[in-house]
Amino acid sequence: MERIFPQNVSAFGRYYVLVAWIEALTWSGLLIGMILKYVTDTTERGVELFGPIHGLAFIVYVLVTLAAGIKLRWKGSVILIALLAAIPPLATIAAEYWISKNGWLGEPETVPANQG
Repeated sequence: MERIFPQNVSAFGRYYVLVAWIEALTWSGLLIGMILKYVTDTTERGVELFGPIHGLAFIVYVLVTLAAGIKLRWKGSVILIALLAAIPPLATIAAEYWISKNGWLGEPETVPANQG
């Protein structure tokens, strides 16, 4: 598991990564379904299958992003970028990479109340 996640990634960071990838994969399925439905005019099955799955993945991504942002103390701009990444196809992968690269998936450093 260490190959996938560096040691300093928190549990919420792991959830965020997993959900970001699931959201992107369901986007891919929906895009393929839309190509089959609207471009090749062969079947509607892809949209029927991936539409609801992607809708659920989108909602879960938004909730997990908000929870991770609060728990991991992301700046508002980081939360906003992560949320906006759910709109264009596959952008959650880029957001996850950027957030991971900048070290925002680890537990926030805590400062004791008497030293703050």
